[in-house]
Amino acid sequence: MKYTMIQYFEWYYPSDRSLYRKIISESSSLAKTGFNLLWMPPAYKGAAGINDVGYGPYDLYDLGEFKQKGSQSTKYGTKRQYLKAIQSLQNKGIFVLADIVFNHKMGGDTLESAIAQTVDGWNRNKVIEPEHEVETWTGFTYPERKGTYSTFCWNHTHFTGTDYDAKTNTNAILLFQGKHWNEHVSQEEGNYDYLMGCDVDFHNQEVIQELYAWGKWYTQQSQVDGFRLDAIKNIDSSFFPCWLAEMHRYGNHPNFTIGE
Repeated sequence: MKYTMIQYFEWYYPSDRSLYRKIISESSSLAKTGFNLLWMPPAYKGAAGINDVGYGPYDLYDLGEFKQKGSQSTKYGTKRQYLKAIQSLQNKGIFVLADIVFNHKMGGDTLESAIAQTVDGWNRNKVIEPEHEVETWTGFTYPERKGTYSTFCWNHTHFTGTDYDAKTNTNAILLFQGKHWNEHVSQEEGNYDYLMGCDVDFHNQEVIQELYAWGKWYTQQSQVDGFRLDAIKNIDSSFFPCWLAEMHRYGNHPNFTIGE
């Protein structure tokens, strides 16, 4: 099958929670124009609330359902509107591509004490400050969601590094004690495992299990037809083939996947 895809959002789209309503109202005209694949933005609550484009993911389980980060909805609308938009497109023969952002998390709920070393931003393999005590926003407890859908809470052991030390009010790339950058990533900047925010540790089995569990929940909830995978050059190259295979075994594997 040949696809004609449209990216139906852009970075400077207004934070007026109107995108999902717009998709619903324009699904018929999109189909008549000839589009049969539509790329939707990341659907989950970001650190900046309604001003977050979606690439600063805070809570993957909040699709615009819980009052977190200042609002119930995301920048684009509520969970109910999101699911209705997907169904509206599919009813017109348009496949839906969901944006998946696994590489990092932002907007932690609690500060944690940890030990980390500071690395060079231009060469992440070069240590410029030895191990020292830091305070990082790496506690993700989701107090407003209260365990709905998942009771998993993140802490600094689930991340390889981060970029802010609250103890000294310093922005720098920090590599946590006992961690190392993943070898199966782009070699830009020496090693491009770290991109931004709290860098998810794809060596951690608790993290892997949680991302698999979320993937099953999300595909069941959304019924999307495909994935656009964000920042794959910053993520262990073995992760997504296995994750997609698991989604296939689960029985809700999308028909179309592309990676950034």
